[in-house]
Amino acid sequence: MTISMHSASAPVFVRMLDNMTEWLLKAKAHAEAKPFSTDVYLQLRLAPDMLPLPRQIQICSDAAKGCIARLAGQAAPSFEDNEATLDELIERLRKTRDYVLSVPAEAVDGSEAREVSIPRRNGEPFKFSGIDYLRHFALPNFYFHAGMTYALLRQAGVPLGKMDYLGA
Repeated sequence: MTISMHSASAPVFVRMLDNMTEWLLKAKAHAEAKPFSTDVYLQLRLAPDMLPLPRQIQICSDAAKGCIARLAGQAAPSFEDNEATLDELIERLRKTRDYVLSVPAEAVDGSEAREVSIPRRNGEPFKFSGIDYLRHFALPNFYFHAGMTYALLRQAGVPLGKMDYLGA
């Protein structure tokens, strides 16, 4: 049995985007129960030079929609990166999920050899085959920032466990 490019990407992104949405909903409930403002979460970082929680979520969103779009040979939808509340971050995760689900499997399948170019701020773009881009860039980048989001929320006391990360 072989695995398709679509089944190795879209459902993987959707599952974690759904999990992340649940984490933010738990964060809201945690803040309401204590009580404190959910705005506290927006400044969370593990180190002074680390990007804060909203940026971690924005990068996850960009990684998922960018990967699906590149593999499908499409332009990814552009989001403004201006989310300033947990509700807005939840909405971004849901919009990203909806976009990923909107791209038909047929548009992604067969993209193993498609050339994918990732612009860089300085220097030549990264160039990959579709399969290498998915396995060695898009998924690791997505999971890195999802993991940081999870860690930031855990560090802030949100009652999350391993099954929240992995999903039901």
